[in-house]
Amino acid sequence: MILDGIGMLFGIPFSLYYEDNDVSTLLETGLSIAAIGGLIFASLKNYKKDIRKRESYLIVGSGWIAMSAFGALPFVIHGSIPSYTDAFFETISGFTTTGASILNDIESLPHGLLFWRSFTQWLGGMGIIVLSLAILPILGIGGMQLFVAEVPGPTKDKIHPRIRETAKRLWGIYLLLTLAETALLITGGMNLFDALTHSFTTMATGGFSTKQASIAAWDSPFIHYVIIFFMFVAGMNFSLHYYWLRGAWKKLTGNDEFKFYLFFVLGVSIVIAVDLFLHGYGNVEKSFRDSLFQTVSIVTTTGYVTSDYETWGAFYQIVFFILLFAGGCAGSTGGAIKMVRHQLLIKNSLNELKRLLHPRAVIPVRFNKKIVSNEVLANIMAFSFWYIAIFLAGMLILSLLGMDFISAIGAAATTLGNVGPGIGTVGPSLNFANVPTAGKWILSFLMLVGRLELFTILVIFSKSFWKK
Repeated sequence: MILDGIGMLFGIPFSLYYEDNDVSTLLETGLSIAAIGGLIFASLKNYKKDIRKRESYLIVGSGWIAMSAFGALPFVIHGSIPSYTDAFFETISGFTTTGASILNDIESLPHGLLFWRSFTQWLGGMGIIVLSLAILPILGIGGMQLFVAEVPGPTKDKIHPRIRETAKRLWGIYLLLTLAETALLITGGMNLFDALTHSFTTMATGGFSTKQASIAAWDSPFIHYVIIFFMFVAGMNFSLHYYWLRGAWKKLTGNDEFKFYLFFVLGVSIVIAVDLFLHGYGNVEKSFRDSLFQTVSIVTTTGYVTSDYETWGAFYQIVFFILLFAGGCAGSTGGAIKMVRHQLLIKNSLNELKRLLHPRAVIPVRFNKKIVSNEVLANIMAFSFWYIAIFLAGMLILSLLGMDFISAIGAAATTLGNVGPGIGTVGPSLNFANVPTAGKWILSFLMLVGRLELFTILVIFSKSFWKK
């Protein structure tokens, strides 16, 4: 709550510069929330701080819900989003870096609130708990449990023996890349406000834009390629960025997941680009740029658009629907299933075929030249099962609430994968404004479950979690 409240204040300079009417809203709401958080913190500072696995899951789950619940208040109090359901949906979409929106006129929002809207994604991208570990020494106790509960991916790479130092270095890299993108976008013609807010939402793979037309509002190949590059970078494991910046190139070029990620993105983009060019979409560069942009955006779960891919034909609706399940690398700010899980599932499936022919042979699954344990493989298979099961349940519930089939599967897939645009009435040219009220709460839950890698939330609902 302290971080939530302070974060709201950062938009005030832009409100003052653009002479908007949201200064008092941000100031009063931000200070009130931070003060309440401070009082709670002070009253519990001497409490026992023995954080075990059970506590860590509850802290992370309830913490993200609290962030979204309080983070929605400025929109409601100002009146920009009068419905609390809509404001909560927009805010949890921000914190979970989903980018699904209910706004039909984004440009009408004052700059301070637009800044806060983008800033929620930047905070949620690397993780508010990881940020707390980096700057609040009090959370050093049990920090590893909180880190594991929040950081995405089947494995958690520590780049320093002390978890607080790992959190600080991850956030340092995150900040450095954000500033680098901001500078390049300004060079390309964006003003400081748009460059900063889009850097926030690019590095978070969130996709919130200050324009209703998203990145299509800028007809600039330079800006498009800058955003493509940083979306791709944000979809990489941030531990690899650390080694890359230290000059350890072999850590990058020898990483199986990175190579799979790179060739997958390029392969899909080239196939789509060739087909678009052959069907008269545009010249070679235009076809390749739009294909690469949409592919990287969906695979990394950013959700920006420069073109409405639903107008490309039914085939591409299916292609981009499938890509909603892809995801970036483990340890990135991307959502969905993640490349490493797809890669290991493919390897294990192929090994199963070999085992049928050679039942006595020992054929282990290898990743980065190391044998993958059966425990990790079991975790990945369980994750994949639960992911599909939750997607199907969400789709069925949305259908019961009155959404058509295409829109229901699109909405369930894109929110669970933290992507943003889906297909049907929630496609790239539309949004979630017309989703029923109950449906918005269901989708909010899917966004939270997807961002926290399913198990962090699902375990709270298990009977064994509440047993002493």
